[in-house]
Amino acid sequence: MRAAWWLVAAALPVAAQPKLLINAQADTHSAAAGLEREFRPLLTAGTSTPAWIGYSVPSVRSFNLGCEYVSPGGHTAPGVVHLEPPQEAIILFRVVGSAVDRVRALSPDCEIDAGGAPVHWLTDVRPAESVALLAAIDLPEVIMAIAMHADSSADAALERLMGSTQPDAVRRRAVFWMGAARGRRGLEALKQLLATESNAVMRERAISGVAASSDPGAVDLLIATARQDKDVRVRRQAMNAIGRSRDARARAFLEDVLK
Repeated sequence: MRAAWWLVAAALPVAAQPKLLINAQADTHSAAAGLEREFRPLLTAGTSTPAWIGYSVPSVRSFNLGCEYVSPGGHTAPGVVHLEPPQEAIILFRVVGSAVDRVRALSPDCEIDAGGAPVHWLTDVRPAESVALLAAIDLPEVIMAIAMHADSSADAALERLMGSTQPDAVRRRAVFWMGAARGRRGLEALKQLLATESNAVMRERAISGVAASSDPGAVDLLIATARQDKDVRVRRQAMNAIGRSRDARARAFLEDVLK
């Protein structure tokens, strides 16, 4: 019985790796003592040869992570298609020369081919520590990766990145992902932004985020914006988003406008 227990215990770190990770020089490390503490030595040990550091975190279920197209036997076919969003997200960091030069957020059902590169897989990662690590990296794709975390620290991080002191490019991405992935809290944040923001480009971007939201209140906010907003471009964008919606409220609003 004891031997069997040790066999299961030894298998647990391997099972924690992506189930479809192939062609990788993989090893496993625990981040139970702190993500930064485990991540930093792996980062600074980097060379000119690419390596990857990765882990999984609980994911929001308001945005559907998918897989890239694959070509089994030379025939193009989609990867795993999720009817409902997965419960976890895989976060991957590409490391070259002791620096992160790329971040990816993937479904745990994706086949991940490392191309023979080292993959350092971390277990026991706390979501809030993952958000803090990502927020300190200056790459465009980290904002989407932050948005995938099913943790309140992601909301707080995106709200900071939406702030007026941030570069416009950062704000635009944060505004979109706040709407696309953060559910009710994200929608409330964009509603507040639409009411107070003076930057017209940012307000238009907010409409894109609202249109991408899966929250039921998104259609109501689009309708209210189309009716009342002071900026004709924002009203027009809201109307376009309403026109693409299949919600009965959107259809009723458009019929009312035509009347």
